[in-house]
Amino acid sequence: MFRFFENLIDPYCDYAEEDRPPTKLWPFLARYAKPFHGVFWATALITIVVAIVEIWLIAYLGRLVDLLASAERETFWQDHGWEMALVAVFLLSIRPLIQVIDVGLLNNAILPNFGTLIRWRSHSHVLRQSVGWFENDFAGRIANRIMQTPPAAGEAVFQVFDAMAFAIAYVVGAFILLGDADPRLALPLLAWLVLYGLLVRWTVKHVTPASQASSDARSAVTGRVVDSYTNIHSVKMFAHTNAERDYAKEAIENARTTFQKEMRIYTKMDVGLTLINGFLIVAVVGWAIWLWTVGSASIGVVAIASTLVLRLNAMTGWIMWALTSFFSNLGIVKEGMETIAQPITLVDDPEARILEPGPGRIEFQALSHHYGRTTGGLNNVNLTIEAGQKIGLVGRSGAGKSTLVKLLLRFYDVETGRILVDGQDISKITQDSLRARIGMVQQDSSLLHRSVRDNILYGRPDANEDDMLRAAEKAEAHDFVLDLEDPEGRKGYDAHVGERGVKLSGGQRQRIALARVILKDAPILVLDEATSALDSEVEAEIQATLYGMMEGKTVIAIAHRLSTISQMDRIIVLDEGKIVEDGSHDALLADGGLYARFWSRQSGGFLNTSEAAE
Repeated sequence: MFRFFENLIDPYCDYAEEDRPPTKLWPFLARYAKPFHGVFWATALITIVVAIVEIWLIAYLGRLVDLLASAERETFWQDHGWEMALVAVFLLSIRPLIQVIDVGLLNNAILPNFGTLIRWRSHSHVLRQSVGWFENDFAGRIANRIMQTPPAAGEAVFQVFDAMAFAIAYVVGAFILLGDADPRLALPLLAWLVLYGLLVRWTVKHVTPASQASSDARSAVTGRVVDSYTNIHSVKMFAHTNAERDYAKEAIENARTTFQKEMRIYTKMDVGLTLINGFLIVAVVGWAIWLWTVGSASIGVVAIASTLVLRLNAMTGWIMWALTSFFSNLGIVKEGMETIAQPITLVDDPEARILEPGPGRIEFQALSHHYGRTTGGLNNVNLTIEAGQKIGLVGRSGAGKSTLVKLLLRFYDVETGRILVDGQDISKITQDSLRARIGMVQQDSSLLHRSVRDNILYGRPDANEDDMLRAAEKAEAHDFVLDLEDPEGRKGYDAHVGERGVKLSGGQRQRIALARVILKDAPILVLDEATSALDSEVEAEIQATLYGMMEGKTVIAIAHRLSTISQMDRIIVLDEGKIVEDGSHDALLADGGLYARFWSRQSGGFLNTSEAAE
């Protein structure tokens, strides 16, 4: 039974991805609700049936009271036995079946799958965002919104069917029932409904912004806390534990005060609800008793009126909480949309092709990029790197070295000019096919919180075990990996490395990152301080491996340690976003320019920090 309802919707069904999702709340939710249309209609129908059954039970209670008041005890079962038996069969079989369908659709078909579908598609959308997009936000806040929004949306849908659809059907049924018993009994119910509607309107008006403010405040807390945890080494190294506590306390206190304001609204709502429900009970039941005293209503009518208003009294609190929860959850969804519904600005061209295989020739033509500013970045760079050529990039901090590499990887779209790889404009080819042709080792190579094996295979997931082991051996990682063991008892290549590889030393992380790139075996190789985290002895070994990796590849190497690039075919010197020198190590030293000054100022093979590279 459970599997039947659970399998009505596949949350991972195919769908058309949108670069610019709806930014309005209802179109946003409607986009995710498309696969659920049939289930939603069925749930609405069965919810109305459940409400009708509830109303019928109250109406039948009135009939039963009248029957008991008028029937002879000795002949009651003889006169009404079949009726009692049919009602019992209905209550023991048909009503439970209706209830099973109702809760099965809500609890098993909608709730688990609707939230899962939103989380899956939202995560897929966010993963398509550019590197620059992630650099402009907290990872913790992004993750928090991905986690908060789906259950909030699911809960909102749940309240629509579990409370609101039921309540509407119930109130309509109550009017019909009281009107049928005595039309005058519907008048106080109508007055109560007007007051209840005004209270709902006031509550929703105030709860929605208060809820969104609370959600924003909670996200801010998450962002600050995760930021502290992610940078725990810096926190401890600079002895800033108390400062981080105060930094978090500021956000936590703001979350507390915003939540207090939200709760004040609920308190006022409860007091108002108690007052108008008291009016409902006194007016309807009192009037029903008065009608009975003057002979205009039977005891059954009094029973119906009393049961109905007491049921409404109990139900209205639930409905009000459901309504406020509904709009509160919509507030959370709206806050999540600030992240989830952001358009993807760095997209593949509609007619983008796969990058055709080639030897790895790279051309930067009249390339300028300033990150939307007027200064910094690159300015009219023209550079051709022949296939198989190995170049070193040198320059002061901010000279544009990292920008050049990021643009080659298409982490950003160029502002002017273009980049060609094997004669193909990278803006006209798919991002994935471009990056598949480039292997990169960065200065700070963070790892995934997975096993060593998973991290190395990230370079080429379809590689076999032997290929993976050979890559680790070439990167001088195999021996230390065999000695690894994590807190869960996993050893060797099965050991997990911790968040960003925190359980390993810098040198160990770098060697696993090298193994990953060796396994990828891409024709273009980018090295951004690839050996900066290694000690001299290990660096000498890795350098031999790197030179082996470079064989037959086009290489771009950024280095502070100029000795690591002195054997390159060409050295490109960048300054203030322009190429100011281009030549071999010996030629540039002979010219006596900027590179020669860098070389002369080195201490132990590093650039002087006053003119250090990025």
